[in-house]
Amino acid sequence: MEDVGLGVGAVARRLGVSPSTLRTWNRRYGIGPSRHSEGGHRRYASADIARLELMNRLILDGVPPAEAAHAALTAVEPEQPGPSDGGKAGAGRGTGGRRLSVPGATPATRALARAAMALDAGTVTSIVGEALARDRVERSWNELIAPVLIAVGERHAATGALVQVEHLLAGCVQGALGHVLASAGPPVTTRPVLLASAPEEQHCLPVYALGAALAEEGVAVRVLGARVPADALADAVWQVRPAAVFVWSSLRETGDSAALDGLPQGRPGHRLVLGGPGWTLAAPDPGAARHADRPEGAQAERAGGGLRRGGGGPRHVDSMAAALREIRGAYGRV
Repeated sequence: MEDVGLGVGAVARRLGVSPSTLRTWNRRYGIGPSRHSEGGHRRYASADIARLELMNRLILDGVPPAEAAHAALTAVEPEQPGPSDGGKAGAGRGTGGRRLSVPGATPATRALARAAMALDAGTVTSIVGEALARDRVERSWNELIAPVLIAVGERHAATGALVQVEHLLAGCVQGALGHVLASAGPPVTTRPVLLASAPEEQHCLPVYALGAALAEEGVAVRVLGARVPADALADAVWQVRPAAVFVWSSLRETGDSAALDGLPQGRPGHRLVLGGPGWTLAAPDPGAARHADRPEGAQAERAGGGLRRGGGGPRHVDSMAAALREIRGAYGRV
């Protein structure tokens, strides 16, 4: 006899949420029961429950519900090998397989890649959280997180696959970085650093990573996240009078530095630091080298001179290490 699945009450108890929450998820995000009982009642099949369990784990790890639902709905479980396929069914469906190749892989990056490919949010969160606690943000980003993010991005660019893996990994990493920000001790600086993604720039993990690294050093930070309009950033500059402003752009479509010309100067001024490969500098400094950004941390020469707005213009950095140097300089640190 075919299994007709579980009712909403049983699934709610299994996940530790209320039945009304499940109904809301179904109504808002389309993640609900797919079967019906003989009496016409809707029932949750095993696949439905697996999606809900994944969505619930992602939400508990700090991923917004809409993104968690999208990741759960797009997740593709590997098919079980049949007797006539030699164990190859579901191995990758033309997407490069279920293993992720990470250049220069270490045991840590392999473990993180395996967990991400398996959509194992709990293990991803554990690996990232333990690395951040043990090695701090900058090293964890350069040696663990960024290499796996890059590998996922390259596979997606080549095949169009792994959207669900990218979303899950990014959500877990952002949650772990958010924990670092929330648990940082009192800052030793008075004027904060503003960190934001460029207008229409949806990627913001480098913003959170840099903010968390600065918070570890006792720097006051204000992380504004993704897609921050230029006028909103200008209002924030007026409000908090930052020592430095960091803006991230990963795409040419979002990296027009002329959009930042309206940022207020103020006295004392602030350093404007642009990170990411997307920037087209409106008035580049002839003495500043232009580099393609590498999140894993290529070394960059330190640009000297005054970086105050109106005194040399914005500076483009190509790594977290370079960004940290520029921002430390705003406080007179080495």
